[in-house]
Amino acid sequence: MFHQLLTPVGGSLVLSVLVAALPVVAVALLLGVLRRPAWQAALAGLLVGLIVAVGPWQMPLPLAIRSVLNGATFALWPVMWIVFNGLLLYNIAVHSGRFDAFRSWMIGNLPNDRRVVLVVVGFCFGALLEGVAGFGCPVAITASLLILVGFPAVEALVFALIFNTTPVAFGGLGLPVTVLGAVTDLPSTKLAAMIGRQLPLIALILPFYVIALYGGWRSVRSLWPVLLVAGASFGVTQFVTSNFINYTLTDVLSALTSLLATVLFVRVWRVQPDPAYAISETQSQATSAAAGISAWQGWLPWLIAVATVILWTSFKLPAWGQRDIPWPGLHKAIAITLYHDKPYAAVWSFQPLATGTAVLVACVITAMLIVALAYLMNYSGLAYTLGLGAASTGHLFVVFSPFLGWLAVALSGSDTSGNALFGNLQVVAARQLNLSPVLFAATNSSGGVMGKMISPQNIATGAAVTRLKGQEGEIFARTFVHSIVLTLVLVALVVVQQYLIPGIIPGTGGAP
Repeated sequence: MFHQLLTPVGGSLVLSVLVAALPVVAVALLLGVLRRPAWQAALAGLLVGLIVAVGPWQMPLPLAIRSVLNGATFALWPVMWIVFNGLLLYNIAVHSGRFDAFRSWMIGNLPNDRRVVLVVVGFCFGALLEGVAGFGCPVAITASLLILVGFPAVEALVFALIFNTTPVAFGGLGLPVTVLGAVTDLPSTKLAAMIGRQLPLIALILPFYVIALYGGWRSVRSLWPVLLVAGASFGVTQFVTSNFINYTLTDVLSALTSLLATVLFVRVWRVQPDPAYAISETQSQATSAAAGISAWQGWLPWLIAVATVILWTSFKLPAWGQRDIPWPGLHKAIAITLYHDKPYAAVWSFQPLATGTAVLVACVITAMLIVALAYLMNYSGLAYTLGLGAASTGHLFVVFSPFLGWLAVALSGSDTSGNALFGNLQVVAARQLNLSPVLFAATNSSGGVMGKMISPQNIATGAAVTRLKGQEGEIFARTFVHSIVLTLVLVALVVVQQYLIPGIIPGTGGAP
């Protein structure tokens, strides 16, 4: 059994952390600085990770290769299966004319203002898609809709990526929370409640933040009632559903509430017309594909998807025929040193009736390489060295904690995977420092949603559908700073919750 090393570089934790971070630095450098395509950045990160794992961390090469294959297989099924079917639904909507009908409905029922459309489509509708499918589909579909109403492709994708944050923690019917509960041995209901006491604040801020980026503070001043309704209705419903109803329905109910509230509000409260943001005649004309189709029918593909996924999950159909397959030569072949030499499981759960498969070739390759790197870092011990380094900072860990989740999701593209990677590390570190394990397990998930907007997998999916393939580096560079800013907002919130109002944490001070 291979026992993970924690400080292999000169016996120094600082040096070991710096070397363990090299794969992440390689991905960020190629994407954000050199502006290389996502698959090239992912491949470089994987190669650097292999060198570091097999070299200083002394991981046997066969185990390293099996870790990579295990991660790539997980990326193909179930992650890319969900993406494939989400984009298949999108293509069916396009070719049947329902996509153009949906655009016609928006133009006919919303103010003639691209800023309002941005909030309704990018925030409200995107959150609904995240709740049903996730894994890049919301970004691809909402960016395509925004392009159709006049947004430049790059702007459409950047705004879609930024909006695709606050719903991510409860995406795919709460799968990230379920996984977080499984890896931390903490009640998923308490974790969901804690996340639901963090992200509503981000939901409230997000419409204001994106409109400020797009139209400046003048637009925020003129549209603040709409932004408040969209953000507040989503945030309040997110809090109520995650704490008192059923966390698996959090995104679906929050998005539907926000969508309905915002659409009804703009029918009553009139937006001051601004020619600079008006949708042109050319953009407002429906294509021939939508001829003869009522505008309301544009909702059919998405409503059918929501109903089907809810019923599918309620009847637990994905579990039918499930096979848990121990990965040959990797399952319990590695001991997690930081966890008292606990054997590291490597089991692939194959579900013939899962809800998703591979999308575009470039996106598939990127996802495989990124998740393969995440698994390599996890099994080799690189991830645990980084986590131990964060915990060793003492109470500065409160500041670093959200960035651990941010890092995991930036690498893997999935809040579910991010929770599997670092969720338990957050709990171990929190207990060592006498901090709340529930708060910091939840913070891993909340911090992860901010990393979603710079995930190569997410960017590649959106770039492929919006014909921006090869420009992933530019998209990464434009979203990176916003990812950091929003994570810092979460840091401030976590500090307040841990030290000033600890009673807000479920299970403490009488909180449910």
